[in-house]
Amino acid sequence: MKRRSLLVFGLILISAFSALALMGGCGRAEKAAVANPVNRGVEVVPVETARVERQSLAVTKSYTGTLEGEAQANIVAKISERITAINGSVGQSVQKGRTVIALDKSGTTSQYYQAEANYKNAEKNLERMKALLAEGAISQQLLDGTQTAFDIARANFEAARSAVELVSPISGVVTALNVNLGDLAQPGAVLATVADIHRMKVIFSINEADVMQLAAGQSVEIWSEGGPEGRAQGKIVQISRSADVRSRSFEIKALFPNTADQWYRPGMFCKVAVTISPRNNALVVPAAAILSDGLTSRVYKVVGGRAIPQPVRTGISDGARVEILEGVTEQETVVTTGATNLRDSSLVAVTPALQ
Repeated sequence: MKRRSLLVFGLILISAFSALALMGGCGRAEKAAVANPVNRGVEVVPVETARVERQSLAVTKSYTGTLEGEAQANIVAKISERITAINGSVGQSVQKGRTVIALDKSGTTSQYYQAEANYKNAEKNLERMKALLAEGAISQQLLDGTQTAFDIARANFEAARSAVELVSPISGVVTALNVNLGDLAQPGAVLATVADIHRMKVIFSINEADVMQLAAGQSVEIWSEGGPEGRAQGKIVQISRSADVRSRSFEIKALFPNTADQWYRPGMFCKVAVTISPRNNALVVPAAAILSDGLTSRVYKVVGGRAIPQPVRTGISDGARVEILEGVTEQETVVTTGATNLRDSSLVAVTPALQ
């Protein structure tokens, strides 16, 4: 009887320990189900993330420009006459005041010979009046009148000569000849161009949003795809104060030194790289983190394992990074990949390699 009682007691103990073990296993399983949302049927979105950081940021934009010499002048016809001489060729150096193109002095619209005759006659009269004044034969008033007539005749002669002897107003190189010997020059037509090409001037246009970020003296880079290797360094010397009424763009001029062989020439096209809005300590995120509908921008912040949408105000961008002006703070974590699958407070699993 005693042995039977002990056996029954043992069976009861074994049953009790089994029940406790089963209850402990069920508790751990329930905790695992709570810890793992997938086991509870909750969607977890895999994402990649990045930290919000402070970095140097600058935007470099390229524009197409045209070239001129640092000093450049067009030789323009004033009257309609035949070209009788061309003293120079493209690429030839000329000095200031040298006659580059001569027109017919005896043409119907030229007053050269008439003005020359009046000038010489006035000069002789002046010399005679000076001699007579020295002898006391005439008054100073009469000499003054003769002097005035001479000055007028000389000015008329200079004007008539400048109309037929077209000189270079600057020292430089003939960069363009638009006429041939015997052609009929037309008033206002550009017959030739002379430029000083030791330093070149590049002219390009920039939009109204970017022009406010530029200043005289700012550095630019100039290059030509078919030109010499390397980029020339230049500086902005002039910024237009008003926009072109058709393109709504602003004209910018920059100077840079020509190559030793003066490869750059007026009229060429070139590329200009300009740094817009440099920032030394910008708050930036990868461009992939920005979601925009065209009117507003937002990012998804990762907080406590959940994705929280956050509106942001953006600044400049270099294509890979975007400046954040408002909305997030340094060292916060934002989603860079997988954001299109997120909703407000979505559970996320961050890719281990980018944690």
